[in-house]
Amino acid sequence: MPGRGSGNPGPVFSLVMTAPALLTAPDTAAAPAVPAPSRLWTPKRVLVTRSAAERPHGQRVLSRLEAAGVDAIELLPGDRLPSLRGDDDRAAFMAAKDTMALVVPPPSKRKLQPIPPSADFRLDLAEGCPAHCQYCYLAGSLSGPPITRVWADLDEVLEGLDDHVGRGTVTSGTLERGGEGTTFEASCYTDPLAIEHLTGGLSRMVEHFGTHAWPGPVQLRATTKFDDVAGLLVLPHGGRTRLRFSVNATAVDRRFEGATAKVPARLGALAAVAAAGYPVGVTIAPIMPVDGWREQYAELLDGIAAAVPAGHDLTVECITHRFTPGSKETLLDWYPRTKLDMDESRRTTKRGRFGSVKHVYPRETMAELRGWFEREVAERLPGARLLYWT
Repeated sequence: MPGRGSGNPGPVFSLVMTAPALLTAPDTAAAPAVPAPSRLWTPKRVLVTRSAAERPHGQRVLSRLEAAGVDAIELLPGDRLPSLRGDDDRAAFMAAKDTMALVVPPPSKRKLQPIPPSADFRLDLAEGCPAHCQYCYLAGSLSGPPITRVWADLDEVLEGLDDHVGRGTVTSGTLERGGEGTTFEASCYTDPLAIEHLTGGLSRMVEHFGTHAWPGPVQLRATTKFDDVAGLLVLPHGGRTRLRFSVNATAVDRRFEGATAKVPARLGALAAVAAAGYPVGVTIAPIMPVDGWREQYAELLDGIAAAVPAGHDLTVECITHRFTPGSKETLLDWYPRTKLDMDESRRTTKRGRFGSVKHVYPRETMAELRGWFEREVAERLPGARLLYWT
């Protein structure tokens, strides 16, 4: 756990990474050439616990880090991470965002939980994200310094999924989404593509879902704000992984989504994975009624239509911006100069079953947004399925 001492670290080195100008997949119809990724995260520090280094997946991650030229690796003598807190909260935050930890999570982290409205079960390969989205959903969900923790026990987790097939309640057995089978969401607490070049975890998941003899229909789901998809194009996915791209209006992308691939690059990656036969999706989130929002979101929908061939399996998920008192406090600590609108007087309070509070747009605004998106998605993306609005 963060905040605990860990003894003397192992050797510390430096990192150098270069990318070719063009990544070209093998010459097959399902594996088109794609541009080199526009954004690759370079952690300045990698912490590896003893148990993580002993796991097969942990060893694969270490090999990928070394192959990528990442030398800033500290092999810890035990399973506790050193403290990442400091006297300067801003400096501690930036140091944490530049740090990756390879660990074995406690058993409590591995109990699969439903994740409505997205999927039957949450299937984490990591917690934390290197991006700098000023509305970050993790601000209200994860405690401690925001380092990216990569789970080293991925193999054991994948081996235990059979018992969950057919037991979900979000998609399994439902009239609306039963055709998706038992769904597993890999991007609840991380962006799996943001760290894929360093971990290979998403590829491992895709291959397992695509080749394993399952006791019933299943689907892996992952969403991303990145575009490094070249390594996914030739995998034996078997149509059992839906890759989705989180996209937004130009104003939101430019102002609030730092250290990510920009939306045009994400749409290029969307086109590439659709051409490789993956079922695909877009997560339009967080929707904000910025100036000119109708024109900007119409342009976005047209860009999606141009990226995905007519008749391809495409889903749309729409999530409006919301925040909690706790997430607002954290986000203002992280991004004190943000221009993100978090004025409670301009919102409606929504309470959960256990007294949780969320600040959402007023009913009139929500109705206007929802009505527009439902009409325009149907017109501009005919054949796409709008899974939910929230």
